[in-house]
Amino acid sequence: MADFSAPDLTIIVPALNEEDTIAEVIERLLALPGSNEIVVVNDGSTDQTSQVLGTFKDRVKVLTNPQRTGKGAAIRLGLTVATGKVVVIQDADLEYVPEELPAVVAPILAGQTGVSYGSRFTKGLHRGMALPNKVVNLMLRWAVALLFFRRLTDEATCYKAVRRDLLLRMNLECQRFEFCPEVTAKAIRLGQEIVEVPISYTPRTKKAGKKIRWQDAPEAFWTLLKHRIKPF
Repeated sequence: MADFSAPDLTIIVPALNEEDTIAEVIERLLALPGSNEIVVVNDGSTDQTSQVLGTFKDRVKVLTNPQRTGKGAAIRLGLTVATGKVVVIQDADLEYVPEELPAVVAPILAGQTGVSYGSRFTKGLHRGMALPNKVVNLMLRWAVALLFFRRLTDEATCYKAVRRDLLLRMNLECQRFEFCPEVTAKAIRLGQEIVEVPISYTPRTKKAGKKIRWQDAPEAFWTLLKHRIKPF
């Protein structure tokens, strides 16, 4: 059995119908340097994701929801078994580069901050991203500036790394993709300076399995506004 004791980092991987990429993602995470714990939450997959995860049962922690609950709910479930000093999210596809996670987490492990984001947009919006997604990302950036007086280049990035004690203090409520704005809002309200680290990004299409849609944007904006004023 794998030794899951006292890791520096817990990597939570919410997975829904990612049979084509989940094995490669996990193998690349397992190859990362340092003391890492990998928690995969199979969120009601109906393809071969469950069978693929069965081959990793002795090397990672696998939690299974019999029915789909949503990305945010899956992350919250993963957090219940996380033991690392820092928690970071890794999608089960290959839009992001797992080998860049150590750079994202480094500012936290060095004691510089409690929250670090991997930004896809430090050099501008990605030309391969669909136009509606570009517009939404720009609007989220402006919403954070307007509501919280903070400048972020990439509010909606998957690569959010947070000290586990801080993440637990946030009392997360998210069910779906509102995980991102909820963490952003609560991190700022907890007085955290969010450090942004440049990362690579290869956007995938709806046909290739991308699940978030521009239609999810209203919920993201409402979440930022709600957690600007709501106690937690």
